[in-house]
Amino acid sequence: MNIRTVISAAALTLFGAAAFAQAASTPSVDKRQERQEARIQQGAASGSLTAREQRKLARQQKSIANAEERAKADGTVTKQERAKLQHRENKASRDIARQKHDAQTPAPKP
Repeated sequence: MNIRTVISAAALTLFGAAAFAQAASTPSVDKRQERQEARIQQGAASGSLTAREQRKLARQQKSIANAEERAKADGTVTKQERAKLQHRENKASRDIARQKHDAQTPAPKP
């Protein structure tokens, strides 16, 4: 085996691994989930979310995170999987806004 063949094989392996890692990454979904979780925490801190609403929204975020992990499991996140994740994130965002701005208030502490 000559040196050129060894270098070529190493380069292909390195770039192949980088492409594999990049294909399964979902930074936009991760960032959006962080922002939505911050919105939920802010709503709980301000009192615009009841404890029940907060639990429900947190459970919804966990479900999205699980769906993201399932999409990444095979090493690639397809366009269809990205679209489904985005659709779920959109619904979660609407749910957060709706719950934060409804007329419910947390029960007063005794």
